[in-house]
Amino acid sequence: MPISGLTPAIRDEISRLGHADIMVGIPSFKNAATIGYVVRASQAGLVQYFPDLRPVLVNSDAGSPDGTARVVVETEPPDYVEQILLVRPTNKLSRVSLTYPEIDGVGGKGAALRTIFEIAAALEVQALVVVDSDLRSIIPEWIELLAGPIVKGGYDFVAPLYARYKYDGTITNTVTYPLTRSLYGNRIRQPIGGDFGVSGDLVRHYLELDDWTDDISRFGIDIWMTTSALTGGFAVCQARLGAKVHDPKDPGADLGPMFRQVVGTILRLAATHPDNWLSIRGSHDVPAYGFERIIDPPPLEVNTLRLLTELHSGSLTLADTWRGMFAPANAETVMVLAAEAGQLVDQARSRLGLAGDGAPSTATTLEMGEALAAFHFPDDLWARLVYDLVVAARSSTPPIEQLVAALVPIYFGRVGSFVIENRHQTTDQAEERVERQAREFELLKPYLVERWQQADASADGNNSAATAAGREAEAAEARR
Repeated sequence: MPISGLTPAIRDEISRLGHADIMVGIPSFKNAATIGYVVRASQAGLVQYFPDLRPVLVNSDAGSPDGTARVVVETEPPDYVEQILLVRPTNKLSRVSLTYPEIDGVGGKGAALRTIFEIAAALEVQALVVVDSDLRSIIPEWIELLAGPIVKGGYDFVAPLYARYKYDGTITNTVTYPLTRSLYGNRIRQPIGGDFGVSGDLVRHYLELDDWTDDISRFGIDIWMTTSALTGGFAVCQARLGAKVHDPKDPGADLGPMFRQVVGTILRLAATHPDNWLSIRGSHDVPAYGFERIIDPPPLEVNTLRLLTELHSGSLTLADTWRGMFAPANAETVMVLAAEAGQLVDQARSRLGLAGDGAPSTATTLEMGEALAAFHFPDDLWARLVYDLVVAARSSTPPIEQLVAALVPIYFGRVGSFVIENRHQTTDQAEERVERQAREFELLKPYLVERWQQADASADGNNSAATAAGREAEAAEARR
């Protein structure tokens, strides 16, 4: 397996380790406050559940200035874990913390994972488990839940199945879950979950693919992994991990860059693999491994005033772009919706006694939701807009990056609507709204297929016309 992209220091570590059966990989950047707990839980999981396998834990860091790598190295040694678990494994657990090399000058989570993949392939592991470095809810059992289906059940890709707060995971809930489900027919609830298991065969498949992009080197990596497993025909399942507690993010303040990288990647993959999704109708459940947990994840506050303001502001600068990337009726409906959002935001600010663009810290999600209760972004409109974008992204003009950036304000509006409509709902009730939206994507898939095939016919017609024109020019030249 080629490891040409690795530094000499990493190659030396691979030579020192020689071989491993199971590996835990932890990508990181400035996670000194949380990664020690992740390392302890991972070590305990390897010792407790896989005592007869040769284990290794690899931290792939971006050169964190806060001492993240030092925390990994100084975390309680594996023999301490053996003592508290009263388990004596057959093989000594090795730990490695390294700084990963960038890929063509681009660093990020995907670049960190690329190094982890190459190390796992070189060590010829049976199973690779990857976990996020900011987790506060990981327990040793997660390692068994993510690696067990591979080691014991013959699966290749294990996606996480979390209990998440109703406002958490907005990119997943609005785009990656419903779109992956409708395109490829698999109900993988968390296709960009961040914690997963991968077989050695699938690791090697990832390294053989030649569709790596800058977005995949960043946050596009998770959806690339999931989609590549599906299009490659690998056996996929899910693992019930319970609640995911990590560093929460307000979608209006923190998720713009991630949205662009994730959605840009899923669009490129859809354009690359139409034969894998054009004929698929409906979807089916994906096997779930592990005992179901009943647990309430921590709440998350969301600034819905900011989200709806972004939608309205976007309509003032992106109207022409929207009309170029969406079907005419859909574009006009979005413009009407954006105007309505602007009016409702002004009324809400007056009602709440606010001035300026931001809501004060005393305005809760519930209070803003009550003031904006009249706003509603229909499920079917959102599905059609996403499908319009899939079709638009098959062309290189305008570039996918520009199209996805133009969708961000609309995504904010869609998330704002979801938060407002579910302000009085439980997390379980809000989950049914997510499922309702996913079913809408499936019902409207014929709309996507028809538009895609029309674009194919148009492209074929243009090619035929260009060919005919070329032949006519050749004939005219010959007559001269």
